[in-house]
Amino acid sequence: MLVKKIVAILLIVAGALGLVYRQVSYTTKTHEANVAGIELSMKERETLPIPMWASLGAIGIGVLLLVVGKPR
Repeated sequence: MLVKKIVAILLIVAGALGLVYRQVSYTTKTHEANVAGIELSMKERETLPIPMWASLGAIGIGVLLLVVGKPR
């Protein structure tokens, strides 16, 4: 029961953060070179959009887990 409640709260928080931020950015190394003792590296910044339906779905599933899990 406690695990279900924790998962539900995490889903609600993740969905809310998805609605607020709408995208996640991260950096990847694409090229590396070592020429005459000099190290060169190329990094690219990538952005991953978070769909609104995924955020709303996470919130909905989290709320359902909280409501369905309660005993009468």
